[in-house]
Amino acid sequence: ISSSLHLFSAMEESEPIMAARSEERRLNGHCRWSAHTQNLESKMVEEFRRRLKYFFMNPCEKYKARGRKPWKLMLQILKIAIITAQLVSFGLSNEMMVTFKDENLMTFRHLFLKGYKDQRQGNYALYTKTDVYDHIYFIINRYINLQNLTVGNLAYEKLKGVSTPLSVCQVFYRNSCIDPGNETFNIDPHIDEDCISIHPMQTLDNMNFSLDFKRLLSVNIYLTLKTINLQTVRHHELPDCYDFHITIIFDNHAHSGKIKVDVENNVTIYECRDWNIEGTGKIDYPLLLFDSVVILACFTSLILCTRSVINGVQLQFEFNIFFHAYYKKVVSWSDRMEFINGWYILIIVSDTLTIAGSALKIGIQSKFLTNYDVCSILLGTATMLVWIGVIRYLGFFKKYNILILTLRAAFPNVIRFCCCAAMIYLGYCFCGWIVLGPYHDKFRTLDKVTECLFSLINGDDMYATFLKMRDKSYMVWLFSRLYLYTFISLFIYMVLSLFIALITDTYETIKHNQQEKVPVSQLQAFIAECRDQPESGRYQIDKEPPSCCFG
Repeated sequence: ISSSLHLFSAMEESEPIMAARSEERRLNGHCRWSAHTQNLESKMVEEFRRRLKYFFMNPCEKYKARGRKPWKLMLQILKIAIITAQLVSFGLSNEMMVTFKDENLMTFRHLFLKGYKDQRQGNYALYTKTDVYDHIYFIINRYINLQNLTVGNLAYEKLKGVSTPLSVCQVFYRNSCIDPGNETFNIDPHIDEDCISIHPMQTLDNMNFSLDFKRLLSVNIYLTLKTINLQTVRHHELPDCYDFHITIIFDNHAHSGKIKVDVENNVTIYECRDWNIEGTGKIDYPLLLFDSVVILACFTSLILCTRSVINGVQLQFEFNIFFHAYYKKVVSWSDRMEFINGWYILIIVSDTLTIAGSALKIGIQSKFLTNYDVCSILLGTATMLVWIGVIRYLGFFKKYNILILTLRAAFPNVIRFCCCAAMIYLGYCFCGWIVLGPYHDKFRTLDKVTECLFSLINGDDMYATFLKMRDKSYMVWLFSRLYLYTFISLFIYMVLSLFIALITDTYETIKHNQQEKVPVSQLQAFIAECRDQPESGRYQIDKEPPSCCFG
């Protein structure tokens, strides 16, 4: 019994020791597991930080980090060369077309307007009934005897083998009885039109044509002539055939005693039906091949840049989830937008415009399409965006990068400032249009007012603007002085100075941050903790990026 009691007492004494050892083993195991978890999470955070830093590297740094060749950079440099060459080629062709149209319009004015001399548009006018009849008959005679007069390759349009006639149409009020002497009038505002046709080689002996000038609104003369632009042959291009739809307008809408005369010209360009040029094929295949290369290069660039934008959007979502999980913070909108590379968006727009413009250019060269204006807008805008995109590559150098950073940082404030200044500007525009418009040519229409005031902001043509208001009534003259002095003082000395100060302040802030190397956002501060250089070889590990949506 005594031995049993002794054993039981020994077991009671050993239980606290065993319990203490068990608790010690449990705590040591928990510490080792916690340390392992923390190390694992720290490693994953560091890998994610390194992945972000690699994403924001420039192509040269990415090449040092992973040996990744800068294909997009080389492709963009190639695009600058070939797109510029394409634009120059099309520009020369477009220049010949525009020059040919303008010179033919001048030819028509000299051919069909009696006594016409090169002068400003709108200055050619008639003031007597005799002059109006003489000019109308002069135009008809010129049309009938065109082949014996013109030095150009002009011909009449033919439909089913018959030459199309010249049409003389008078537009007038339906009924009117106007007596200014008695200050009475009776008018039916409905408008009628009466036309007569004159065929080529027709005599004018039996033509009965009279005008009622009291209710006459306008006399419109319509004719169509055909020609061929042969100057393109010297530039190894297939000549186009042109239809000139000419309208000669005698405008009497104002009934002021002055009938303004002008010539309008609508052009239709198409492929000639039957042609033969010695040693020349129908289509310039080398030029079409070059345009196809441009389309292929832009399509490849479009795919690569779209993929980069998509990758940036995905990484932005991952960073947002990561930041919320680890720091319990919401990523600001400005930080999220840093993942969207604006230069890639610019390149995507440029590539899209270039592809559309090149396809249209191929259609023009193949003579299936003739819309030069749309093609020139597409190619011109695309080339402008491509050359603007060159700034991105200059931004890889710190001394040049400050311009890009300043433009990007100042843009929101500049837009807000311009919205406020635009309200004042529009107020002056409407005021100047309604008050000074009747007395000053530069304020006659709303678009002229905006152009005039914008020129004044830049100090252009100030004295001439003041000078033209000297002979007006005293009240208008006084108002014009008050109007112009306040506008110039407000916009040049205040608005423009504040605008410059806004950009200068942003520049100084960016310059200070670069010198102090201060991260300006949460994203940049987070990435700055990664000290691994591109040459370190640490970025080779991240070829398969780990998921950041942990924790």
